[in-house]
Formats: sequence, C-alpha cells, structure tokens
Amino acid sequence: MTPPLPLRVLLPAVLLLMAPGYSPAATPPATRHLLYVATPGIRDYLEYGGHGVVVFDIDQGHKFVKRIPLAGLDEKGKPLNVKGVAAHAGTARLYVTTTRTLSCLDLVSERLLWEKPYDGGCDRLALSPDGRVIYLPSLEQGHWHVVDAGSGSILKRIETGAGAHNTLYSPDGRRAFLAGLKSPVLRVADTSTHGVVLEVGPFSDMVRPFTVNGGGTRCYVNVNNLLGFEVGDLKTGRKLWRVEVAGFPVGPTKRHGCPSHGIALTPDEKELWLTDAHNRRVHLFDATRMPPRQLQAIELRDEPGWITFSIDGRYAYPSTGDVIEVASRAVVGGLTDETGAAVQSEKLLEVDFDGGRPIRAGSQFGVGASR
Repeated sequence: MTPPLPLRVLLPAVLLLMAPGYSPAATPPATRHLLYVATPGIRDYLEYGGHGVVVFDIDQGHKFVKRIPLAGLDEKGKPLNVKGVAAHAGTARLYVTTTRTLSCLDLVSERLLWEKPYDGGCDRLALSPDGRVIYLPSLEQGHWHVVDAGSGSILKRIETGAGAHNTLYSPDGRRAFLAGLKSPVLRVADTSTHGVVLEVGPFSDMVRPFTVNGGGTRCYVNVNNLLGFEVGDLKTGRKLWRVEVAGFPVGPTKRHGCPSHGIALTPDEKELWLTDAHNRRVHLFDATRMPPRQLQAIELRDEPGWITFSIDGRYAYPSTGDVIEVASRAVVGGLTDETGAAVQSEKLLEVDFDGGRPIRAGSQFGVGASR
C-alpha cells in the first residue's frame, strides 16, 4: 500500500485549486510566432513551394508547420500567380490576391470565407490597420478598387491610368500609397475620402517596389534601371535623393526587369535593406542619416525580388527563402516545405497566436514602425 503524501507536499496544490478563478484551462499557452508564405509567389512557378499558404514556426528554426489550401485556379485547374497577402489579427482574417481574384480566409478555422473576381484583375493589395478596408489594385490596369474587407464589395473606384501595382497603407491608416508600373509618380490617397491628394516625384523612372517610414515623412522607392533607390518627401512631394549601390555590377535578371525589386526598412528604421537580383545580394544601408549610407551586402541562394521583416525585426525574409538574423547579418536558415523543397515567395508575413487566436499580424512590406 502506497503511504499518503505528507501535508507539506499536498498543501501548495490544494491552495492553488482553492484560488479564486482557477481552472486548468486558464493557464495561458505560449505565444506562437508563425510565418505565412503564400505560393506560388514567384510568378506561377510551382517548383518554389507548390500551391497554398505554407506556414512556418519562427521560434522552432522556421520549421514547416502546415499547408493551408488556397483557391485561385484557372479554367484548367492550374493555380494562378499569387500577387499579394495581408492579415488582420482583430478580425482573424487572411487575404490573398491572385491575378484574377481576392480571397478571404479565417485565420482560426482556416476556411475560405469568400473569393471574388474583380474587373481588371488583382495585384498587391493593402489592408487598413483596423482591418476594415482594402485598397485593391487592378492587374496593371488604370484603376484601384476600394473594397469592404468584410464582404469584398466595392466601395469606390480610383482612376489613375498608372498601371496599378504595389499598394501600401500608412501605419496610422490615414493614407494609402498607390504605385503604378506606367508612372514615375507615387500617388497618395486620403483614406477618409479615397481620393488622391498628393503626387510624389517624378522619380527618374517608373516606380517599382517602395516603402515608407512610420512617421509618414519619407518614401524609399525602387525604379526601373537603377541598382539602388530614390527617396521622396511625403509632405512636399519632392524627390530628395538618388542612391546608387557602389562596388557591384549591373547585369541581367531572371524577373521583373529592374536591378532592385524589393526594399524594406527595419522596424526601428535604423537600416534600409535593398535587393540586388543580378548579384544575388541584399545591400544594407544606414538609414539614420540622409541620404542613407551603404554598409554591407549579404549573399543569398537565389535572385531576390522582395524583402520584409519579422514583427520584432529579429529576422529578415528575402523572397529567396533565406532566413537572415538581422543582428548578426548571418543567413541562419532556409524555408523548406513538407517535401523538403526550397520555398520562395514574394508574398509573406508573420502572424502571432496566443491560445489559438491571432494577436498580431505583420506586413508583406518592410514598413518603418517608428513615429
């Protein structure tokens, strides 16, 4: 017969059970930091991760977790190219655009809530910070749709004739930035009226990827035919500086047709990271001084066409699937799916969960977080 446990052993457990409001389920689980990667996110190339939203555990060495099925198929059942991704923790929604459609998924159940086509197709969307409104560019056509994020219904149409493409919301939600492949000007819309109120530039060539600082005073812009970037003033609309990468040749690239297609600020805005496809590098710049000063370069496993960061700024994610530790400048891993294939995508962001509920969502853009 097993002797009873002494009172000094039982007493702490008894006191815990008697504590007001105690229940085993009340013990909070650890927060999970997950990276959501939408594929095919390099054109429609299925060899870079197949089709779906591939999820990785950031805290477990970016280990593969699961694959969430996606809609977005053509008439023959082939997956369409994913053009953008956005998420909102409060509404528990994940949005993915293809060349034709916008899909809305529930982040908890992972069910497809709706998928809708839009006139002129779809490109890289932007979601408002409150999760209520989407600025949805057409596929390189002349207009943007302003969309209700809950239902997918169209609220307004904005005509620019600019070849709608990359789109970004300001951190405070008051402005939306509209970049077109056919224009050297970055347009700024007032989100209370959904009308264009400022044009920034003209820059030296057509605007490609870009980012903005958290305070809404600067934009950093990739343009055609430049290994580097240009800086614009978001208050006056003037172009301020042109910064060229030194010490590296300009050469042919696999995609996008421009030397630098991808630019991002670290969340603390101390550094600016720039892609270089021909040389398979990201170039780092000191963004605490103007114009930013070139620091160093990091070699990647393939040609990068995009870059973003984890919410806390610990990791950088170029579209090549390399995982870079920002503090050490070291490539510490590479994304691989359930088959062991290397995953690459230009459409990815972090979503954090606590107790199975989303509590934070990052951005596909590397936008500054300082205000």
